[in-house]
Amino acid sequence: MDSEIQLISDGDGLAVIGDPTAIERFLASEGLPSKDLGLQRLRPVLANAAGAAQAGSEIAAGSGRWVKLTKESAQLVDKYGLRESSRTGLSSGVLKGSNGRIGGFVEFVTRPGTLLTNPALLAGAAGIMAQLAMQQTMGEITDYLATIDEKVDDVLRAQKDAVLADMIGVDLVIEEAMTVREQVGRVSEITWSKVQAMSVTIARTQVYAVRQLDALAEKVERRTRIGDLARTSREAESGAQEWLAVLARCLQLQEAVAVLELDRVLDAAPDELDRHRLGLRAARRNRLDLISRSTERLLARMNAAAGMANTKVLLHPTASREVVHANNHVEITVVDFHGRLGIERGRQTLEARRWGDAAAEVRDKVFERGAERVGAARRLGNETLGRARSATGKLSNGIAERALRRRGDDAEG
Repeated sequence: MDSEIQLISDGDGLAVIGDPTAIERFLASEGLPSKDLGLQRLRPVLANAAGAAQAGSEIAAGSGRWVKLTKESAQLVDKYGLRESSRTGLSSGVLKGSNGRIGGFVEFVTRPGTLLTNPALLAGAAGIMAQLAMQQTMGEITDYLATIDEKVDDVLRAQKDAVLADMIGVDLVIEEAMTVREQVGRVSEITWSKVQAMSVTIARTQVYAVRQLDALAEKVERRTRIGDLARTSREAESGAQEWLAVLARCLQLQEAVAVLELDRVLDAAPDELDRHRLGLRAARRNRLDLISRSTERLLARMNAAAGMANTKVLLHPTASREVVHANNHVEITVVDFHGRLGIERGRQTLEARRWGDAAAEVRDKVFERGAERVGAARRLGNETLGRARSATGKLSNGIAERALRRRGDDAEG
């Protein structure tokens, strides 16, 4: 008996759709963990869609699983040669098999009524995949916030600025909306009316936090005295973690709003779902680029400060170590933050130079300079001696010539 599964990748995740048994065997053979895709949520979308009856029966008979696109799972896209659509940005194909085994080759032209040939159903599935990726990110940010010493709620409550204080209220409203969504299975107009204006407050807080990181970077850059630099580096060490925590919560709430937004578009304007998904994807990329540039600036300033501190370790051993250690801690914190958000960056921790190593290096340089000076002195001495010998020779020759001339004059007289 032949069987097939449909594969869809949006760059963040992989959807595997088809017979539940075939899906289970395929995922087990590839060793991939997965989540329920929740295709049943697409039934309302098919109400007015062409081929709705056939597509709807396939949804009822089949199932779907979602796999986060990691380094391992991303290899499946290359392994099976999925074809990318320039219009939707999705890579897809149908993987066929026989006797309950899935594998072999991918087809790109499928029979009418399948998910891949139904634009409304495909857009709906892509929207759900985007939501699952967002929820996955939200969970990873929750784990990140749980690992740091200062919880973001504590940071927010400690701030007197109204911009940050507003975030607490936004958090409560969005959490309530997500709870209602889980219970009802959709986002009603009433629920959406409560959260649709929250994006402005979140964006304002995000910009505020980015500016605080930029201020830390500028403060480090302005310090030239090693004692001042050590004090400023310590401030940057604690401040960076706090503001990264605020940014993490902002991103988490923005992902939650996007999940609710896609539900609302799916319900109210399904024809716009695919364009809306791509728009949200571009907006998320812009947010991450903004944060990445800010954190990279901070790391660049901290690295420069650590490099300068290493050159002054002989005169200021304690302060120099503090600057380097602060730099390393900030870099570890930022790299961890980037990792949770999918921002790739290599980590190169700068080691504090030991006083003895620095002293040995200075000693070697002194010896080198001493040897150079001895050599120069020797060369100078040789040159001086040569010039002296030359002058003496000329002087002797002059005296001899004058003596001969006097003798000649005496003989003539």
